[in-house]
Amino acid sequence: MKSRKNLNARELYELLFEAWGPQHWWPGETPFEIAVGAVLTQNTAWTNVEKAITQLKAADMLTAQLLLAVPEPDLAQLIRPTGYCNVKARYLRALASWILQRAAGDLSTLASSDPGALRSELLAVHGVGRETADSILLYAVGQPAFVIDAYTLRIASRLQLLPRNADYDTAQQFFITQFPADLHIYNECHALLVRLAKEHCRTRPV
Repeated sequence: MKSRKNLNARELYELLFEAWGPQHWWPGETPFEIAVGAVLTQNTAWTNVEKAITQLKAADMLTAQLLLAVPEPDLAQLIRPTGYCNVKARYLRALASWILQRAAGDLSTLASSDPGALRSELLAVHGVGRETADSILLYAVGQPAFVIDAYTLRIASRLQLLPRNADYDTAQQFFITQFPADLHIYNECHALLVRLAKEHCRTRPV
């Protein structure tokens, strides 16, 4: 993807949405499954996450209660396709414990919670960083958190919207100023940027 000068973030979103329409992202049947995917996708491709999710479903482990009932080594084996399986098993157990205690196992009940406070709580969970927390807030809880990932940073740099070395907080604040705090727009914008990066804005420009 070659740089196109004078294209702002809102114009980019509108062009992508006009071209590709709704992306129906994040894939997942329940808020808990989406949260699990947000942890598993750390440092791996989504195709690997899909394999792990399929195995978790087959083992009937996609609720906080059932996941916590399984020994950690068994959980690690099921999510092995995503890499770092022992570490991620601990992350998943920590997140499941928090979801069980904070939301009785149902993340959707937290939609009306104070966004800043809820984000701080998530960031305090072992293994949950800013991208993971914002993904959970946006796609599982249903709060307008703008997710920044490597794809977003790459596109913003190539289009000269942000400097090449922009960090997560700087990038997030930039995009927040470009859009209203709207759940639907944040959802679609992130999903469309991911698609753009995967199909056209590769690591090496094409």
